[in-house]
Amino acid sequence: MKTFAPKALAFFLAVVPATESSADWPQFRGANRDGQSAEKGLLQQWPAGGPRLAWQASGLGSGYSSVSIQNGRLFTMGDIGADQFVIALSLETKSILWKTKIGPAWTEDRYAGPRGTPTADGAVVYAIGTEGDLLAMDAATGKVRWQKSLPGDFGGNVMSGWKWAESPLVDGDRLVVTPGAASSLLVCLEKATGKEIWRTKAGEMGELGRDGAGYSSVVVSNGAGVRQYVQLMGRGVVGVRASDGKFLWNYNKVANNTANISTPLVSGDYVFAATGYQTGSGLVKLAKTADGVSATEQYFLDGKTFQNHHGGMVLVGGHIYAGQGHRMGLPICVELTTGRKVWGGDIRNEGKGSAAIAYADSHLIFRYENGVVVLIEATPAGYKEKGTFEIPSGSPLSWPYPAIADGKLFLRDQDRLLVYDIKAATGGNTDEAAEATRP
Repeated sequence: MKTFAPKALAFFLAVVPATESSADWPQFRGANRDGQSAEKGLLQQWPAGGPRLAWQASGLGSGYSSVSIQNGRLFTMGDIGADQFVIALSLETKSILWKTKIGPAWTEDRYAGPRGTPTADGAVVYAIGTEGDLLAMDAATGKVRWQKSLPGDFGGNVMSGWKWAESPLVDGDRLVVTPGAASSLLVCLEKATGKEIWRTKAGEMGELGRDGAGYSSVVVSNGAGVRQYVQLMGRGVVGVRASDGKFLWNYNKVANNTANISTPLVSGDYVFAATGYQTGSGLVKLAKTADGVSATEQYFLDGKTFQNHHGGMVLVGGHIYAGQGHRMGLPICVELTTGRKVWGGDIRNEGKGSAAIAYADSHLIFRYENGVVVLIEATPAGYKEKGTFEIPSGSPLSWPYPAIADGKLFLRDQDRLLVYDIKAATGGNTDEAAEATRP
């Protein structure tokens, strides 16, 4: 693997703090993989035209990867020429620090390009390329520490033709990824060395969907008092015991035959999952059994009621917020425990297509496929739009998930990164603070 490091790297390394900031966004969907930021003091109303564009950068290549942010560095992935790269950028100098090749560029599909997001973990960053190459790299230099191949080392395969899109999970001293094979559904590795700790043999997976990995990423649950890894696969949602990789349960009903994508939501003993392609969504409750954990369906919502294609969902105050519809982002609010639609599902705003979402400071950010970005208050009281803007000269498929860190909104748009200032000005009322951020 060839690594590129500009001269600016030496200066930047001298000023990077050694500890992670609470404002970081170190992995896909944030610190807890739930699409939420803990930041406060953000704009509660956007001014006309949206928040101020603080800065932008280019040279990130093509693709739909989001970004992760830690210790003054931003990480993403992109196809440049014939190769696919993991890319690090300095938030201090706004320039590229290094590019490490992770595999060949994916060019044979009109939606081609990497989709996974690197996972930053202190001195190391982990990423999976579209061909299933898993790399552990030095966060400062991009030098490869170790590497594996999900298909080559574990016999992995993906449910359909859009290749690997996973963002690796770091859990303590372990790294968990999804080869998707019957003999290695999930694999747990020593994060320092790549040495295998365990692999999961698939249990009963159900008839719906297809064998193989889906396009989701692993999350952690402690449901029923058992630490487990929850993942949306080609055959639906699975739970795997963290201690030894034992297959615990499967929820097959949400699986479709094309692409299962959105990361499941976990809350206590509950797991909620949704897919597109007119399939729908469902909630299961986990319970301890003599030899593991069971998952019992609490309700199922058909595709007309609630489905989520690939924009993701967030859970705030016992309510699910997301875009409803296949390749649609119609804002919706659903009560988690009952499945009752509180509002939405038919609300149209300026956004078109799927909506990738994030949450911070009582508000949702919907980033739509057509480049429109909408601020919506996260409240079961009703749909309350608080501002909108359109990404300038945006790509026709504006899919990457938003990231929020240090009072900024980070939007990857193919080769470009756009960074908006969403921090409220100190003093004054909300409207005055919003106006203060304009150029």
